Amino acid sequence: MKVLYKAIVGSRAYGTNTAKSDIDYKGVYAQSVEELVGFNYKEQIEVSKDECYYEVRRFLQLLQSANPTMLELLYMPQECIIEKHPAFDIILENRDRFLTQKCLDSFGGYAIAQIQKAKGLDKKMNWEQDKISRKTPFDFCYVYDAGKTIPLNHFLVMNKLDADKCGLVALNHFKNCYALYYDPNDTLDYKGIVSNKGNDVKLSSVPKGEKPLSIMCFNKEGYSSHCKDYIQYETWLNNRNVQRYVDIQNHQQKIDGKNLLHCRRLLDMAIEIATQNTIHVRRPNAEELLKIRHGEIDLNEFIAKAENEIDNLNQLFENSHLPKDVDTNFINDLLLKVRRNLKDID
Repeated sequence: MKVLYKAIVGSRAYGTNTAKSDIDYKGVYAQSVEELVGFNYKEQIEVSKDECYYEVRRFLQLLQSANPTMLELLYMPQECIIEKHPAFDIILENRDRFLTQKCLDSFGGYAIAQIQKAKGLDKKMNWEQDKISRKTPFDFCYVYDAGKTIPLNHFLVMNKLDADKCGLVALNHFKNCYALYYDPNDTLDYKGIVSNKGNDVKLSSVPKGEKPLSIMCFNKEGYSSHCKDYIQYETWLNNRNVQRYVDIQNHQQKIDGKNLLHCRRLLDMAIEIATQNTIHVRRPNAEELLKIRHGEIDLNEFIAKAENEIDNLNQLFENSHLPKDVDTNFINDLLLKVRRNLKDID
């Protein structure tokens, strides 16, 4: 295996990095003939979440599909290039031929996706506090009372009843519904409603002749959904980008400015491809992009403007002279030429 290219990508390449930004790397490698024809072909190697490399054939396939991240590698600022094999220059010399009409869907599509992510109502950071606090089955129990259903806890408090003196008996043909009994003298050994560590309600043995206090329903599906949400939230909390979270908390717009930063960048790059036939990875409007990230502008107003620009992209690409696709014969010959120039590959 031979590394053909390695570069610093992401915010440090765009010029939008902050003091706490990670350093991300992407690159391209070539495998030997033995690896290619045998069972050891690997189209991608992920060293870590911040470092990833693509086998040259896979890299060219992604370029052919107008993948924005791969196209950016062809236009990196010189100071971001860490390593470059002479064989990679063969690709760089032909980089313009990878700019096609497909960039409308890839760059424009990614921009739309960033807007959707930015204002997604299901973002964990926008969850209401009562949704992210840990609950028990007790919180999903409801009692029928005077023609209405009320939370079990309210029913007990309202009637000055002790949950530990309650007993439940399952009702046939009524899913997750129970007869609720009460023993004021605590002599019948009722089990209560639910144990502190349990994920279900508890049943009790009730002597014949006892009359139920009410009918109780346990919303088991609601509790199960809450448990899944809570686990997702805990996972997000442990893995979240703290600075990104702080940014959103500070501007209080409940919209992820970093997603919109990328939306603006992708839109600008798409416009450059259609009108200038090039990509500027190092963004000339980096300060503007950082203001978007930090929510120093009205983000809802930005979204409205960006959506209008996305609609106008179609006309820009129609008026461009970009080819519809990358020529298949060209990309095949390019791959063979790169491989033939790798005399020193292991």
